[in-house]
Amino acid sequence: MTKPGMSAETPIADHQPIPYRAWWGLLGCGLVMAVILVLAPYSAHIDFAPDEPGFVYYWVLPEPSAWTRLAAWLPYILHQVAIWYLIAAARKDRPKYIFGLHAHNLWALGINAFFILLHIAQTKLSYDGLAQDVHELSSMMSVVLMLFVIMLMENRRRGLIFGKSVPVLNQVGDVVRRYHGYYISWAIIYTFWYHPIEITSGHLIGTFYMMMLLLQSSLFFTRFHVNRWWTATLEVFFVFHGAIVAYFMMQDSGGGPWSMFLFGGIAVFLVTQLHGLGLTRKSKWMVAVPLLVATAAYYIGTPEEFMGLPQQLLIRYIGVFILFGLLWLFLKPLGVMRAKAN
Repeated sequence: MTKPGMSAETPIADHQPIPYRAWWGLLGCGLVMAVILVLAPYSAHIDFAPDEPGFVYYWVLPEPSAWTRLAAWLPYILHQVAIWYLIAAARKDRPKYIFGLHAHNLWALGINAFFILLHIAQTKLSYDGLAQDVHELSSMMSVVLMLFVIMLMENRRRGLIFGKSVPVLNQVGDVVRRYHGYYISWAIIYTFWYHPIEITSGHLIGTFYMMMLLLQSSLFFTRFHVNRWWTATLEVFFVFHGAIVAYFMMQDSGGGPWSMFLFGGIAVFLVTQLHGLGLTRKSKWMVAVPLLVATAAYYIGTPEEFMGLPQQLLIRYIGVFILFGLLWLFLKPLGVMRAKAN
């Protein structure tokens, strides 16, 4: 029987939210990282093939087997399908945005936690991730494209250039907002299973980033999922992760790429992401000035690296417009772009 004042179609989660605090999720991410460190090492027994220049992933078994491949691909597929199913079920129920969790969120958190622990165990037992069978660029570009998706769907709310939206992007952006969970969950889960669990600085930072993204992807239809400070933090964290990884990978070749990632990312933050935080003009300047001074100070000392900064800006914003164009060509014949975003 339904309670008085409730229809049979009313989602129970709207009336009985499950308590949740933002720091609980971060604590969970921290506990996962502790488990990873306690269970290390993961590859001390493996004699890897010599490292090669370019996009050739180093952390793969030199002699994979059908078992090691199946041990990575099967749980990845199950993980992905389970989360897609939950997203579809939640969209069908259309729950309200609440300061708490719906039942769908609790399931998503549990499923993600299970597969995270399974991936840790799988790395200990068979090691290989999806990297054995797919190109390294596929993992990197899936996350880069995710950033383009976010900038496109946030254009209406925070603008694209210094708080000013680009109206031509809005209709496609609205459709992207409505269905973004399917793509972003794929980008996260695919990237998570692409890499084995490792304890190098780059792997640990990347794994912690994946933990936060999996947490975010579990909080759909909650106020935590749309908190502007939290979402901006996730966008900016990618910049620092990329810069740190580039620094350790490229320091023997004279540097350069790490500064391109870092200061190019800071420039994107100042041009776009800063203006979605609800700050006053004075507060924006208080954030921007120290970042501009640090950027200027670095490039005064290393002017030969300066062109990396506008290059990163061009990649990010041209990428958004290319994505818009491709999606427009795909969506226009379907007649869905006039629909109001949910």
